[in-house]
Amino acid sequence: MGGLASPRAAETVPVPATPAVGGEDALTALVDLVGDDLQACNRAIVARMDSPVALIPQLAAHIVAAGGKRLRPLLTLASARLCGYPGAPGGARHIDLATCVEFIHTATLLHDDVVDESQLRRGLASANAIFGNKASVLVGDFLFARAFQLMVDDGSLAVLRILSRAAATIAEGEVLQLQTQNDLSTTEDQYLEVIQGKTAALFAAACEVGAVIANRPAREQEALAAFGMNLGIAFQLVDDALDYAANQATLGKTVGDDFREGKVTLPVLAAYQAGDEPERVFWRRAIEDGAQNEGDLDRALHLMEARGAIEATLARAHGFARAAREALSVFPDGPARRILADVADFTVSRVR
Repeated sequence: MGGLASPRAAETVPVPATPAVGGEDALTALVDLVGDDLQACNRAIVARMDSPVALIPQLAAHIVAAGGKRLRPLLTLASARLCGYPGAPGGARHIDLATCVEFIHTATLLHDDVVDESQLRRGLASANAIFGNKASVLVGDFLFARAFQLMVDDGSLAVLRILSRAAATIAEGEVLQLQTQNDLSTTEDQYLEVIQGKTAALFAAACEVGAVIANRPAREQEALAAFGMNLGIAFQLVDDALDYAANQATLGKTVGDDFREGKVTLPVLAAYQAGDEPERVFWRRAIEDGAQNEGDLDRALHLMEARGAIEATLARAHGFARAAREALSVFPDGPARRILADVADFTVSRVR
């Protein structure tokens, strides 16, 4: 995975000052950059969700309408813009591929919520909580199938290779997470492998296809893949920190879900590895044995604060965000490049 920041090197990266374009401003600038394309993508999403089987568009519309920042399809649209596409009259491949990316992402959300038994998604009742697990899994399958139809319709073997590989890698990442769940012997490298698979692979693919359809040279395709990979890792690191550092309204799901499910994320690993033996006994009971008592989440939060686990996680996230920005250096300066760089800053500014 060329351009991926060294996990060890990222450890010593200090948390930078407030970025030039802070918080939601960067995302707003990204939406403004590709506004017409995003509207076309939203229309394509609605059209491609249609089915004579009424439950399919009903359930799919529930999760799509629940919000979300559309960050992954936005990255496809912005990457295409950065690379000079659309150039030909009527060029709309970036719209269909952004739709494809969103369908892959939405399908994984439906499946993840079933696996995790989640009751909330983006602050609303999850699809499985309303429609049941069976319907959620099957509609997720439908969206995966729609995504592959869009890949085939595009007609590019390179695009098909990139996006199909990402879909397979996401599944591998989710299975690997199951294998590391409740296992405090998981190494940080293994943890990073999980989040590269389950999250960052789709970020990388979403960006890379923008360069492919613009017929840009391999160097630029690889640069955008590296940008997306590092951005996706930073994004997931912050998400894992937010599970212990946000309130429920901000997080959009129940705070502490990862703790209750025994997920071994970097905040847990950092606190466990820095803790003394009584603290490690607590973590082994709560995470490995799953024997959690009332008040254990509060104690976990206290131990994380005492051991600087959230700060350590965010420092790593900033290191990967910096690597994402540096990957864009092969492109000439301009609005698209600057906005994508600011999106990397936005990604790590969500814990404030």
